[in-house]
Amino acid sequence: MSSSSAASGIEPIADAVPLSLCAREPHVPADRLVAEMVPPPRFDSVRFATYIPDPNQPSQSEAVRVLESFATGLGGAPSAPAKRSLFGFGQTKAPKAPAGPRGVYLDGGYGVGKTHLLASLWHATPAEPALKAFGTFVELTNLVGALGFQQTVRTLSGHRLLCIDEFELDDPGDTVLVSTLLGKLVEAGVALAATSNTLPGKLGEGRFAAADFLREIQGLSAHFRTLRIDGEDYRHRGLPEAPAPFTDEQVAKTAYATEGASLDAFPELLEHLARVHPSRYGALTDGVKAVCVTDVGPVPDQSTALRLVVLADRLYDREVPVLASGLPFDRLFSEDMLKGGYRKKYFRAISRLTALARDAKGLVTA
Repeated sequence: MSSSSAASGIEPIADAVPLSLCAREPHVPADRLVAEMVPPPRFDSVRFATYIPDPNQPSQSEAVRVLESFATGLGGAPSAPAKRSLFGFGQTKAPKAPAGPRGVYLDGGYGVGKTHLLASLWHATPAEPALKAFGTFVELTNLVGALGFQQTVRTLSGHRLLCIDEFELDDPGDTVLVSTLLGKLVEAGVALAATSNTLPGKLGEGRFAAADFLREIQGLSAHFRTLRIDGEDYRHRGLPEAPAPFTDEQVAKTAYATEGASLDAFPELLEHLARVHPSRYGALTDGVKAVCVTDVGPVPDQSTALRLVVLADRLYDREVPVLASGLPFDRLFSEDMLKGGYRKKYFRAISRLTALARDAKGLVTA
């Protein structure tokens, strides 16, 4: 019996045995990590022309105008030679960046199209994909964790543009790390663009009070011109109501009936995530058409919760439906977690897993 069969506690009901995420231990080469720093499939086709500004929110039209101009301004000579190895050996010294901000910072609430605009900027920048990078803040820190700081600097310093989505500062270590990294990239002539739900000077406020941490925040914000994008903030609508879970039998039956589906028990999946570097969670889901999990329960601790957030992001980016039994997704995280410093991440994970659960309902057969 396969590990997925054992996890579900039932015998196979079809010739095709589901995949098991727990059986996968992907080893991702460094060049793939960098090559995959592009807008996710969900934002493949977005452009400035497909962004529809709210006529009652002039800041949205202004953001489009500024970003289009910003992209056009990146059409000159690249900041570093285009022909370069992954590790930057043999490259000539990049010219110093001009004075003043070398980036734009999109600030606004949920649902105003910040990621749409950021991806549109990436697409509009007149440079080959190898000279542009797009990733979430978490993906950027994971890249540093996988490659090392110096190698990450060498790898990205020849880029024309680095786009960072969901900019978050969750601890002083990450603050210093990213602030230093971006400073090095700005010196190398790399242009920056980022999104967040908080103004740069306010990032981390209310979480850490150390004076040196606040100094790091201010130094980081100086790299960006801030663009405020006003609009309806979906945070005030509360958490979306998660669909009612299915039974273990329904989840397992669907996994066996769906080509490319995976089947795992939730507790075992959480344990497996601890053994796989978060930078490899995308590779963990390669070829998976649906994720089926049984026995979903409360996430036991914060480290496990943050790993689950990363997996939820990768599944959402790839539009992989999630079918589950056990606890509804809106009850994954404790009240203390939802009131703590990482609450925005947990709210996002609940929202995304709920959306993927709705997508999975059509897979269930009687």
